[in-house]
Amino acid sequence: MVASTERRNEDYPWHEFDPETYLADNYAVLRDEDRQMVELVRDFFAQQFADNPARTGRRGIDVGTGTNLYPALAMLPFVDRLTLYDYSPANIAWLARQRAAHWPSWTGVWSRFWRILSERPSYAHLDGHARAELARCVDVIRGSVFDLDSNGQRWDVGTMFFVAESITQRREEFTAAVNHFINALRPDSPFAVAFMEDSRGYEVAGRSYPSTPVSCAEVWRCLRSRAYDVTVERVDVGDEPLRAGYSGTIVACGRTGPPVPPEVTSEC
Repeated sequence: MVASTERRNEDYPWHEFDPETYLADNYAVLRDEDRQMVELVRDFFAQQFADNPARTGRRGIDVGTGTNLYPALAMLPFVDRLTLYDYSPANIAWLARQRAAHWPSWTGVWSRFWRILSERPSYAHLDGHARAELARCVDVIRGSVFDLDSNGQRWDVGTMFFVAESITQRREEFTAAVNHFINALRPDSPFAVAFMEDSRGYEVAGRSYPSTPVSCAEVWRCLRSRAYDVTVERVDVGDEPLRAGYSGTIVACGRTGPPVPPEVTSEC
């Protein structure tokens, strides 16, 4: 048997990840690609909770938050508590500082994303205090996506953006990350996940990090046995891609199905 040359998640220096550089490189400018993704997820959650807007006791989780707050903001009107979950100590420290300081990045970055969200009434009612609400309801938790469902906790709604395909070169680890995310949600929970299409890796502050190249078809195969009412949308890079080495972004939304035993995996 020939040993795989694809590197595992544990082979990369996640403790050296630079959150400030990542924020500046990826979100300092609101790009059309991000706008389309925000609109897709906004409209999905607004529709999912249209008949049940009361959020008392509802718990949300964003997995692999890093410095990207828009998936969490997309859940904000619909949850009572919101867990921001990340593995990198540097990302966790950044999130903790931001929360303690009442989200200073809001003014320069996230207010622009919030304006897109608040084009829908279910978000607009938080205008003027969305930033304070984010500070009130957030819990910052450090942990690995591969341990996410190990302690019996379950959430009612979830997001995971640019995580499963952006932490490893190993296909089986990509699949495992998707499975652990789905398993961490209660049955029938709405979720939104996003992936860089056909990504070949990326750099942050001069350090290289991995990717598993995925397609819309592979995302569909991963989710179809784990969820229902799944939609998979491709967003084109347009004339100004974020960086070299990817061909678009993929947003998948749906509801979780019944829990799957650990020995059963997705098909991707």
